[in-house]
Amino acid sequence: MAGGDEAPFARVKPVVMHYARAANLIGPSGAGQLTKMVNQIAIAGLLQGLSEAINFAQRSGLDLELVMDTISKGAAQSWQLENQWRTMSDGRFDFGFAVDLMRKDLAICLEEARRNGAPLTVTALVDEFYADVQKLGGNRWDTSSLIARLTSRDPSPG
Repeated sequence: MAGGDEAPFARVKPVVMHYARAANLIGPSGAGQLTKMVNQIAIAGLLQGLSEAINFAQRSGLDLELVMDTISKGAAQSWQLENQWRTMSDGRFDFGFAVDLMRKDLAICLEEARRNGAPLTVTALVDEFYADVQKLGGNRWDTSSLIARLTSRDPSPG
């Protein structure tokens, strides 16, 4: 996700494609940063929903493996569900994007939303939830650690 002029982007894209799955010029300078904000807003809400879903399934006594396998074939499917439900359900948060970094990004999103008038009600709430995770000592846990707020067991990694 990049912003800028087309000619310089076209020159660097072949290099970027050696380490990226995709490289897209979104628009003028700044559009890449705005797109990163869109990404973080989407992930934050998705991880909160997945945290609640896993916790609900566990508290309901459901076979979590079967539930996740089933819902991953439908509209609930996501990269986060496919790749993180097991570590989330086990309380392991020792990989991935850190909570401190997500809070930094969400602060940028919320500031831009104040500027452009976009309501980010859920994003603001999830940012508060990440603050709760930090209070649990989860500053360096990955962003899937939102589930730690919902569980009563020790969520520390390792």
